[in-house]
Amino acid sequence: MVNIRPIQQGDNQLLAELIRSVFHEFGIPKTGTVYSDPKTDRLYELFQEPGSCYWVAEEDGRVAGGCGLYPTERLPEGCVELVKFYLLPESRGKGIGRSLLEKCIESAKQMGYTQVYLESFPQLGRALYMYEKAGFRQIEEPLGYSGHFACTLWMVKDI
Repeated sequence: MVNIRPIQQGDNQLLAELIRSVFHEFGIPKTGTVYSDPKTDRLYELFQEPGSCYWVAEEDGRVAGGCGLYPTERLPEGCVELVKFYLLPESRGKGIGRSLLEKCIESAKQMGYTQVYLESFPQLGRALYMYEKAGFRQIEEPLGYSGHFACTLWMVKDI
């Protein structure tokens, strides 16, 4: 059983640990990413920002991952960033990620955004396939200023 719900303050530590474990799992650079970003330890507080939201997936009552939207600094008008999208290894391949992505895209539409942007890494091949299947296209350079300079892949989707 999967439940998708808004982030709660008590999720902070679990989500920070989950996110950082994925960086270890895939050997993704840690400096210049959410791994080293101090905001990763305070996601609940971060997503109180107007124009943002964060959804948590629970599988059988256990936090399995999450995904959010954030109005990143210097993004084009009407654009929001898809951020901090990570799942536990045992929760992948079950449609949970797709459900989180769909929930975020629907939330972006409801908040009046017209584009969703994301930053990622080639090492996350399964996620990239999911993004492409959902209509994201790769772009040549980053949009906005997330501060995550180590990311090497950027995508955008018109909604």
